[in-house]
Amino acid sequence: MSSKVPNIRLKIDPRNLQIQTYTVEKLLEPLIIQVTTLVNCPQNPSSKKKGRSKRARVLLASVEEATWNLLDKGEKIAKEAVVFKEELHAALADVRKESQALQVSAEAFTSDPCSLPRRQAVVPAARSLLAAVTRLLILADMVDVAYLLQHLNVFQRTFESLRNVSSKSDLQKTYQKFRKDLENLDYLAYKRQQ
Repeated sequence: MSSKVPNIRLKIDPRNLQIQTYTVEKLLEPLIIQVTTLVNCPQNPSSKKKGRSKRARVLLASVEEATWNLLDKGEKIAKEAVVFKEELHAALADVRKESQALQVSAEAFTSDPCSLPRRQAVVPAARSLLAAVTRLLILADMVDVAYLLQHLNVFQRTFESLRNVSSKSDLQKTYQKFRKDLENLDYLAYKRQQ
């Protein structure tokens, strides 16, 4: 594989995306369910203080854990990426910032779960976190696609060189490289499908 970094321009604004892919929806579904469960409430909750909500604290801890796991994987992707490095780091910083904002508003909510304004304050923070996570997932996917395209280009060059061989020994060497590149491309496509 060549050490040349592909020149790929980001043609979309990752801060303004409408998510309409099944894969991203499925990846976000557990986080959406947890956040929705956390913020859904009746319009007129009881005025009696029944104590602190343990369920909300458990959900908040679950959202935080999922976010930190995502950030950890995102850091690994950003470290290994050769394209979109700055965009990935910006998306990671955005996820961290939105996670902290959700944590602050959710902790205020869990301290007084009967307060409708505190409960309603969690909703925009949760939506912002989901949007930031979605941007990070899309950028990570774009890095994966760029990496796959880079390997496809290597494979195509090797395939073209098969046409131009002049001796049997060159043919054997080029064919061995062709097989190795084909196996590598097949493995990367398999990983992508998983």
